[in-house]
Amino acid sequence: MNIAYFLIPKNSVAYLYDDFTFRQGLEKMRHHGYTAIPVITRDGRYVGTVSEGDFLWRILSDGTPGVQPFSMRDMEQLKIRDILRGNSYPPVRITVSMDQLLHSAMNQNFIPVVDDFDCFIGIVTRKDLIRRFASEDQSDEKMHLLRKIV
Repeated sequence: MNIAYFLIPKNSVAYLYDDFTFRQGLEKMRHHGYTAIPVITRDGRYVGTVSEGDFLWRILSDGTPGVQPFSMRDMEQLKIRDILRGNSYPPVRITVSMDQLLHSAMNQNFIPVVDDFDCFIGIVTRKDLIRRFASEDQSDEKMHLLRKIV
């Protein structure tokens, strides 16, 4: 089975540019109601996923030396790239096997998909994977794959 079947293309996905301000990122996440959202560069490369927690930890200043709590005015200066705390949503290539995709879906609500040049092309959601396998005949192989996700 090809993962392109499950792919939600970039033009249908909300994402942030890494040079957006902190405030722009929060506003876009709030508008869409997401708890995590992909971050890309202006040339389309996937750089990570930012979550509500990333915003919260930056607001609270997690005790990191040299990092001070900031004001609302500071929100206009701080960029999304400055608050990314590691990539807990590693991307997969469009050529990934279904087993590898399902393995990623066990740990992520969505899986970012990139091309051979690391350009973001869309996402695959865990919800769509579960829906697809639940709607098909309940063969042993398909149930085995579904159990991997859940």
